[in-house]
Amino acid sequence: MLWDPGVGRGWLALASACPGSEFVFIHLEEEELITSSMNFFPRDFGFRQTRGYKSLAGCPGPAPLVLPLLFFTLFTGLLVAILVQVSKNPSSQRLEQSKQDEISQDLSQLKAAVERLCRPCPWEWTFFQGNCYFISNSQRNWHDSITACQEVGAQLVVIKSAEEQNFLQLQSSRSNRFAWMGLSDLNQEDTWQWVDDSPLSTSFKQYWNRGEPNNIGEEDCAEFNGNGWNDDKCSAAKFWICKKSAASCSRDEGQLLSSASASPIAHAA
Repeated sequence: MLWDPGVGRGWLALASACPGSEFVFIHLEEEELITSSMNFFPRDFGFRQTRGYKSLAGCPGPAPLVLPLLFFTLFTGLLVAILVQVSKNPSSQRLEQSKQDEISQDLSQLKAAVERLCRPCPWEWTFFQGNCYFISNSQRNWHDSITACQEVGAQLVVIKSAEEQNFLQLQSSRSNRFAWMGLSDLNQEDTWQWVDDSPLSTSFKQYWNRGEPNNIGEEDCAEFNGNGWNDDKCSAAKFWICKKSAASCSRDEGQLLSSASASPIAHAA
């Protein structure tokens, strides 16, 4: 800095950052010499920071435009991305709604087709050789089990063939449930009779478990027990099996149902 004490003025020589010049000379008054944010005083050539300052003009050039240009570019890109996303959402929602409507329509058509199919047995029952069966989930005594079957238009099961016996015995064993059948000797001891008043065939006596029936403690009613039959007190609470005739279906449907009859009996309350 060059200082003229006679007139109270000075010149501050600064190295210039502008290309093409070595120094920049700035004319300053005595009261306040300001460059950047510092004050210079001629009395003691000291320095003191001030709260305000007078800025010097910068060098002209493209540098100040880079940052605004960058912000503008980023903002434009973000805006475009938002607009693209917004434009896609309505079409995606319409596509999703269209798929849901299509699925709903297919389900309705399938339900209608199932309803038109011949069902020889109710949904809770199992078809076997022209008859429908179900094994209960609750337990009742023998007499109440007869009533429960009658309430659904059926009968406490009466076995008519070896195939039917094997089928029912298998279902009872798989479910691990002791279940009443429609057989008792209540009318006459040791004379076993079905609930339809038909007598027990001699050939069926082979299905009693070993040592049964033994009539210990007035055991007058028959049940499926393990791999065979057992007599027990009619007052005991057990599961039960109902039987009724199946509805008529076409020949093809009947064959299809017969092939599927090996599945376990559906359990109903």
